[in-house]
Amino acid sequence: MFDSVNGVIKDLGELGYICDKRIATVVYLAQQLDKPVLIEGPAGVGKTELAKVVATSLGRELIRLQCYEGLDEAKALYEWEYSKQLLYTQILKDKVSETIAGAETLEEAAERVGAEDSVFFSNRFIVPRPLMQAITSEKPAMLLIDEVDKSDPEFEAFLLEILSDFQVTIPEIGTVKATSQPLVFLTSNDAREMSDALKRRCLHLWIDYPSPELELKILDSRVPDIAQHLAEEVVSLMHKIRNLDLKKIPSISETLDWARALMALNADSIDEDIVNDTLNVILKYEGDVAKAQSELSKLIEKKTAAPAAAPTKESKSDSGADKKGILH
Repeated sequence: MFDSVNGVIKDLGELGYICDKRIATVVYLAQQLDKPVLIEGPAGVGKTELAKVVATSLGRELIRLQCYEGLDEAKALYEWEYSKQLLYTQILKDKVSETIAGAETLEEAAERVGAEDSVFFSNRFIVPRPLMQAITSEKPAMLLIDEVDKSDPEFEAFLLEILSDFQVTIPEIGTVKATSQPLVFLTSNDAREMSDALKRRCLHLWIDYPSPELELKILDSRVPDIAQHLAEEVVSLMHKIRNLDLKKIPSISETLDWARALMALNADSIDEDIVNDTLNVILKYEGDVAKAQSELSKLIEKKTAAPAAAPTKESKSDSGADKKGILH
C-alpha cells in the first residue's frame, strides 16, 4: 500500500516507471479514495504500463479487459456455459424423469422442471469474464479497462453500475456484489469523448508526451546501457520530430525502440545517414517518413554546424557546466 505521493514515485521508479508528482498524486488518491481513474492521452505514453506497475507494486492481480467496437456484456461480464448445462442434463436425465413422473399434463411437468432452475442456472455454469473476475476476486485486484474509447456508448453506460456500486445483476441469480473492491484504471486514446457520467465517477489523469528532461530519465531507466550523449541526441531529435505535422506522432515507446535500434547498429552518434536508415522504427506512415527526411536534414545540418559557429559554448558543455538542468 502506498503511504504517500513520494512513496508512489519511489515505488514505481524501482519498477522502471518514471512519473512526475502529478501522476503520483492521482495514483495515491485513487488508492485512498477507492475511486476509479480515467487515464487519457496519446497512444504510447505509458497509460497501460502505469496500471501494470501499480498492480505489481501493490501486489494485486491484474485483470485486463481489452475494449473494442462491438464489445458486449457477455464478453466483458459472464457467459453461460451451455455445453456444460447440456452435459449435466444428460447425466441427470434419470433424476429429471423421476421429477416429472406422475405429472398428468405437460404444464405440470414443466412446472416441476422449472422449480429446479437453480440447479442449472447457478455459479457452476457461469464462465466469468474480466469484470466478474475482478468483482468476485477474494483478494483485492487491479481491473484495467483498456482503450475504453473504442467501445460503444452503450457499453460505456453499462460500466456505470460497475464503477458506482461495484456490483452486477444477473437475472437468473440476482445481484453479485464485490467481495473486495478492485482498484480500477480505465485508459483512453481520446478516439472519442467519454460521457460526463463516466468522468464524474472517476479521477481524471491526462498523460501527455514527456518533457525532454523526463524523457531522458525514462530512457536512462529503460535502456540503461545507452551512452549519455547518444541518449541526449535521441531525445532532442524526437522532440523536433514531434513538432512536425505528422499523421502519427511518435511516442515514448518509439523513443525506446529507436534507442535500442541505434545501439544494435553500434551507432555512437546521430547523423543524417543513420536517421534515414532508421526512421521507419519511429514513424509508421510513408508520408511521415518522407516529411521527416526533408525536414530533419536541415535540423541535422544545424546541429553539426553548431560547434564551428560557437566553439566556446561547446567547450563549456564539455566541461559539464551546462549539464545541471539534465536529469540523467
